[in-house]
Amino acid sequence: MSLARAIIFDLDGTLLNTLDDLADSGNAALSAMGLPRHETDAYRYFVGLGIEELVRRMLPESRRDPATVEQTYAITLKEYKRRWQDRTRPYPGVPEMLEGLRSRGLPVCVLSNKPQMYTDLTIKTFFPAGPFTLVRGSRPEVPNKPHPAGALALAAELGVSPGSIVFVGDSETDMKTARGAGMMPVGVLWGFREKDELLANGARHIIARPDELAGLLDGLQSGLPDSPRDNQAVGGV
Repeated sequence: MSLARAIIFDLDGTLLNTLDDLADSGNAALSAMGLPRHETDAYRYFVGLGIEELVRRMLPESRRDPATVEQTYAITLKEYKRRWQDRTRPYPGVPEMLEGLRSRGLPVCVLSNKPQMYTDLTIKTFFPAGPFTLVRGSRPEVPNKPHPAGALALAAELGVSPGSIVFVGDSETDMKTARGAGMMPVGVLWGFREKDELLANGARHIIARPDELAGLLDGLQSGLPDSPRDNQAVGGV
């Protein structure tokens, strides 16, 4: 791994805690369809691959036919449009982490499977002064994560080698994206998924709090060995 020259963040579960609004929207759609609702915590494992896949996962297996998925998807989008900022908030320490990155002069980007419109809305609403160079959500012309195309497109726009980019996320999807793009996968423990999932899917570093990212970047600058054991020491886990 060469010295870090840019950072890409996942959005939901990494910068923003969006779980309550996503769960409320999904459950409202299920109720409208006459189907059983889920506990909010269950949505931790439904999210990550975009809203259409969230809808498919939250439906009973016997009701995942294309017509039901399409109808429930439309209702879920309508519900999310009403409530996308009701309970969504930045994770504690994230605004301070982003402000610290500004002083380093590194390009900072967002790559999300959330629709582009809502990716833009949430970034503008919750991080109006954020240091983001490029913000990309789900778009028809680019495959969603974990396909590496979106990450590689960001690297090309930045003019930065993928091997010099740190990719920060909270899920299997993000770790696979980073690995597929040849970037440094960094897993965070304050989001939707667990440490074991992150390590099993290729996380090279694990951090438990947003303020630990600065130390990780300093370690990379000084040639920190690229192994999960070292990562855990850096991340304090």
